[in-house]
Amino acid sequence: MHDMAVFWLRVATALYGVGLLHVMAVLLRRQAGFLKPALFAFLVGAVLHFVAIVEAATAVGHLPVDNFFGSVTVCGFLIAVLFLFVYWRYDAASLSVCIFPLVFVMTQVGAMESPVGAVPSANVRALLLLHVMMVLLGYAALLLTAVASVFYLIQERQLKRKKSLDLFKRLPPLGTLDNLITNAMSFGFVFITLGVIAGSTWAFLDSGPGWIGEPRIALAFITWGFYLAMVFLRATAGWRGRKAALMAVAVLCCSGLTWAAHVGLRSLLTR
Repeated sequence: MHDMAVFWLRVATALYGVGLLHVMAVLLRRQAGFLKPALFAFLVGAVLHFVAIVEAATAVGHLPVDNFFGSVTVCGFLIAVLFLFVYWRYDAASLSVCIFPLVFVMTQVGAMESPVGAVPSANVRALLLLHVMMVLLGYAALLLTAVASVFYLIQERQLKRKKSLDLFKRLPPLGTLDNLITNAMSFGFVFITLGVIAGSTWAFLDSGPGWIGEPRIALAFITWGFYLAMVFLRATAGWRGRKAALMAVAVLCCSGLTWAAHVGLRSLLTR
């Protein structure tokens, strides 16, 4: 990708990051966050995103969708424009919970096509350590989400049968378990998102643009996508109770596969 196109794309990524911070604030504080500044930054980011695509198209003589990075860049831009139109037409602010993180990650990945100059190995290793710490915290929160979800299913089943086993008599009420699921899920999503950002940046600095071709990287993004869908459905579509509990368990299983695929990172941590 052309140097100026990469520059504008990375600036757009930084602006999209304001929207990501807004979503994290909403999930962690259960408040409105700072939607208006985030929307403005998102709009400016979309404009610069378009500039980056035009720069790249001018440099190569056609729409830059002939590789993965170019395709994800254009796709991210189209999603951003569609969201802005839907928000303008229907005031659908709730969609930002899904769109802001998705567009940020897609643009970040698209901006990693061109290699950067040499980066001190200590900084690269620090990114890897940050990635591992964030992912471990996220998995811990996800495990708590899944355990609370299983307890929710057990408690719900007992209430429907109007009898309970002595082993489960001390389970918290459904309302308490539902609140625990929501809080743990929110913290887990924030930590895993930060882990994905740090991990992809580390992989890019360590391996160059070829990092995206690794199957374990694809599995990590798929897992994050499932987590994003779970958070979005719970926050906006009212997925609570049995549906949310089953989905939390499914995401935990997918996360387990992702962790197993990344066990090889241990050797890198001990260099």
